[in-house]
Amino acid sequence: MIQQRANMDWMLKDLADSVPQTRHVVVLSSDGLRMAQYGTDTDTADRLAAACAGLQSLAGAVATEFPHGDGRMRLVVIEMGGGFFYLMAAGARAYLAVLADEGVDAGLMGQRMRDLVARIGEHLSTPPRNGEAA
Repeated sequence: MIQQRANMDWMLKDLADSVPQTRHVVVLSSDGLRMAQYGTDTDTADRLAAACAGLQSLAGAVATEFPHGDGRMRLVVIEMGGGFFYLMAAGARAYLAVLADEGVDAGLMGQRMRDLVARIGEHLSTPPRNGEAA
């Protein structure tokens, strides 16, 4: 598990290094628990992961209620004062969240996030908690 976490950490760093203006990269479970982070402290990463749980739930409900294609949430982008927030599905019950400054190349960010998810998606899948439906 420690080796798996170390592998994920350097991959998150690689994403941040390859896309200028990237500030924070967090991997989280669907219930808002931080799994890995880069570029931020643990408290900030935990708060971001908790906020993402609600956002992915809302985005998933919209995708299910108004399906086009397979009805799954894949990517949420929020433009806010000073930058952008990205949330991407990254395996079963796992998500990749990125905060970036204004001026980030949105196309490059999307591509690098997809590349990262493809490389480590199986490591990001989290088993359901006891009593949670699969």
